[in-house]
Amino acid sequence: MNWTGELWQMLVVCFAAVFTGNILLTTFLGMCPFLAVSRQVKASVGLGFAVVFVMTCTTVLNWLAYRYVLVPLDLEFFRFILFIIIIATFVQFVEMVLERYSPALYQSLGIFLPLITVNCAILGASLFMVIRGYTFLVTLGYGFGSGVGWMLAIVAMAGIRQNMSMERVPKGLQGPGIALIIAGLMALGFIGFTGVL
Repeated sequence: MNWTGELWQMLVVCFAAVFTGNILLTTFLGMCPFLAVSRQVKASVGLGFAVVFVMTCTTVLNWLAYRYVLVPLDLEFFRFILFIIIIATFVQFVEMVLERYSPALYQSLGIFLPLITVNCAILGASLFMVIRGYTFLVTLGYGFGSGVGWMLAIVAMAGIRQNMSMERVPKGLQGPGIALIIAGLMALGFIGFTGVL
């Protein structure tokens, strides 16, 4: 495949990962931090940027490790363990950087920052790129697009939930009930982009 075709494919996959194939709203991976942290926009933006960084870097590193270590050694069955080790290393790096340079954001994210390690959206993106047989550039676009899509969803949810705190919500729907209804409506909206490209 020539560079132009591969760059075009990377852009298409990136766009699809943000909108039509949003990893959070179409496969429902990463729902735990999505529901827990999406109460404040500031914390959601911070966690979203951390997820974009970690997801982009780990999908690329996991692609390299899979193609150049596991496949030549015929050890593909170790991909879960290796992918989780790479993800945990990057999350630890992000945690140390945030603690050093943005203590307020580090405190507001609390326990959810180290939980990025077990965020199934990040592991899911790495596994999807293996299953779908993406090339290096397409993997880069997919990892970045999946992270941006996850961040877009959590920031939109945080904005909606902040506005809903001033509204009267029926007692039986307060908390997770209304959050899941909003997530379902957002998923319908994002799936509406299907067929754009």
